[in-house]
Amino acid sequence: MRVWIDITNSPHVVIFRPLIARLQARGHEVTVTAREFAQTLGLLERFSIPHTVIGAHGGGGLGGKGRAAAERTSALVRFARRERFDLAVAHGSTDQPIAARLAGTPQVTMFDYEYATAMHHWNGRWATRVLVPDAIPEDVLARFGMRSPKLVRYPGLKEEYYLADHVADPTVAAELGLDGRIVAVLRPAPEVTLYHRGRSTELFSSVLDDLSHRQVDVQTVVLPRTDEQRKSLQGKPFIVPERPVDGPSLVQLADFVVSAGGTMNREAVALGVPAFTPFAGRLGAVDQRLIADGRLHRIERADQIDIRRRDRTLAPPLRDPELLLDAIVAVAR
Repeated sequence: MRVWIDITNSPHVVIFRPLIARLQARGHEVTVTAREFAQTLGLLERFSIPHTVIGAHGGGGLGGKGRAAAERTSALVRFARRERFDLAVAHGSTDQPIAARLAGTPQVTMFDYEYATAMHHWNGRWATRVLVPDAIPEDVLARFGMRSPKLVRYPGLKEEYYLADHVADPTVAAELGLDGRIVAVLRPAPEVTLYHRGRSTELFSSVLDDLSHRQVDVQTVVLPRTDEQRKSLQGKPFIVPERPVDGPSLVQLADFVVSAGGTMNREAVALGVPAFTPFAGRLGAVDQRLIADGRLHRIERADQIDIRRRDRTLAPPLRDPELLLDAIVAVAR
């Protein structure tokens, strides 16, 4: 079977890396397309994943987003019609579901935040199958055209599946100069998205300021998403990687994680690392469940972060990736 995976953001590289390996182990041929955005291309190169670059992010404005999406979708339609894939898969891509439908290719779309409404109005109607965590109620997604049997809800977090294959990169600590002190890993909000604006960014900035002044022996690693964020960190007492980093390997080294996005926090939860979210927007059902279970902590002030060494003896609650893979490939059958 010929499988097409479309990767449009940095976290998707880490999500699909182990799934690509498992698809290939099953004898399937995998082709990857990628959008130029954040550290997406750098991570693909770091992990030696062959890919074809098609399109780029349109920026923070609606006009730029619309033009970039239209141009990229048109290019993907031509690509998919030429290649004639058996199955298309993406996580949160707004381009692939339309392109795959127009090319006659069954498409699986995945996501775990139900309030990205602009995305879901498109994906819910164009996708062949939609995979979401079972924390998200079906009735919340019905208005987007996502209902059973198109909608499939799987138990747990996607991170608990794809991180089951993860082998930590032993070079990350030396690459970043980590020396055995308490390690904090911080990831700012994706400011170009429509649902990450305002208070989340302000609170994250106060966390950075607080960590830079606390009298605690801690090394703080900050992973900026954009060039603007990187420039704002110049001259600050933080470790800012010069090139894309293996995120899960870094998370495993951390004593705690503070992320205004979702994926890195959930990777921390899956790996048993304390995670704090300054996200001030509408919390999705997945994060609400994690907070209720005490696995994720929502903060409203910087001093609510508990800075200490974590317990590294607890086994993380990982799951069998084959179950998630079966739900994906079943669409082609």
